[in-house]
Amino acid sequence: MDLTRPYPPEPYSLLPVVPSFLLTSDDVTEGEPMDIRHCVDGANVSPQLSWSGAPPQTRAYAVSCFDPDAPTPAGYWHWTVLNLPPSHVSVPRDFGNVDFPLPKGAVRVRNDSGTLGFDGAAPPPGDHPHRYVFAVHALDQAVDVPEGAGCTVAAFLSLFHTIGRATLSPTYQR
Repeated sequence: MDLTRPYPPEPYSLLPVVPSFLLTSDDVTEGEPMDIRHCVDGANVSPQLSWSGAPPQTRAYAVSCFDPDAPTPAGYWHWTVLNLPPSHVSVPRDFGNVDFPLPKGAVRVRNDSGTLGFDGAAPPPGDHPHRYVFAVHALDQAVDVPEGAGCTVAAFLSLFHTIGRATLSPTYQR
């Protein structure tokens, strides 16, 4: 099957503008291919992420990973954790593992494969390089999500409380 299609825009460019802050990683680099360990073909391990410079009124963070290049009308959500406390300004490698303990009040939501953990990069073989947009959203309050909610619902509910955002977009191709 021919998957030739245009690249969609950077997903957060389509939302209301909020201040940005810095997101870095020991594991992934903006615009560079991800190591296979962060992919379903490898260890399926979420990367280490650190952030700084969020608005001082931040009361919680949401961390997510989204593939806007997936061959679907709505992209593909790989991971979301909501309501990390404001003192939590990094996540270690493999934080997306469901066995990794979350801080009090934090919650995992279902990714597009239906699981609660990190679902590593898995673009269709032969497709163009996909961008994996890791985002940290500074929230003015914790977000209440219904039990069993997915990443799209979490993103929608978070939108109304996002006061800052940082992104980092490595790539992967099979």
